[in-house]
Amino acid sequence: MCGRFTLRTPLKDVVELFELAHYSQPQPGEWARFNIAPSQQIAAVRLDEQSQRRLDWLRWGLVPAWADDPAIGNQMINARGETVATKPAFREAFRQRRCLIPADGFYEWKKEGGAKRPYYIHLQEQRPFAFAGLWERWRRGSNEIESCTIITTEANDLLRPLHNRMPVILDPAEFATWLDPRLSSPEELSELLRPYPEQYLKLHPVRTLVNSPQFDEPECIEQAEPAKKQGSLFD
Repeated sequence: MCGRFTLRTPLKDVVELFELAHYSQPQPGEWARFNIAPSQQIAAVRLDEQSQRRLDWLRWGLVPAWADDPAIGNQMINARGETVATKPAFREAFRQRRCLIPADGFYEWKKEGGAKRPYYIHLQEQRPFAFAGLWERWRRGSNEIESCTIITTEANDLLRPLHNRMPVILDPAEFATWLDPRLSSPEELSELLRPYPEQYLKLHPVRTLVNSPQFDEPECIEQAEPAKKQGSLFD
């Protein structure tokens, strides 16, 4: 799964990587994030009416248009790639409302003894990337919520000791395909919903400071000392 991630890359570099034509300026505290958590506003790239890429701010936790209570979004922070085309909560968004979610790292927790130890995962080159995402618009009267979810797939060999799932990471060459509104079938898009190759990723343990979503500082990603009396991550 993916329950926390980072986006600390300068905005100008994100604009360049995603070839943005338009973007909303982030509010104070929305950029240079080290511990992004569900229900918060996150950056998402989608196409406008002229098929140009724009960056907007959406709530993390997808609220289906048919939902009676928007609190259902708290259970929809991730969508399984294997069922995203058929599950009622996600299938319309999969067909019509796909997005890219900029990030430069994410966290996962591994059970070690009676506790869970957080790890930080990022690309070898320390560059930004995109999660495959979906977005939705929910309206009731004058209330409107635009929200999103991150698609997951089975974990690669590097991450499997931590968790059996991982977020879908897309290469820049795949951005246009994922956003293309002319593509809508699972057959056309399923090849993108695969584990990212482990040789391009790195991970290291971090301190439990990241366990609190209220703590959002650079210390979140700093490497922690190895746990005492613990074997290798791969034992």
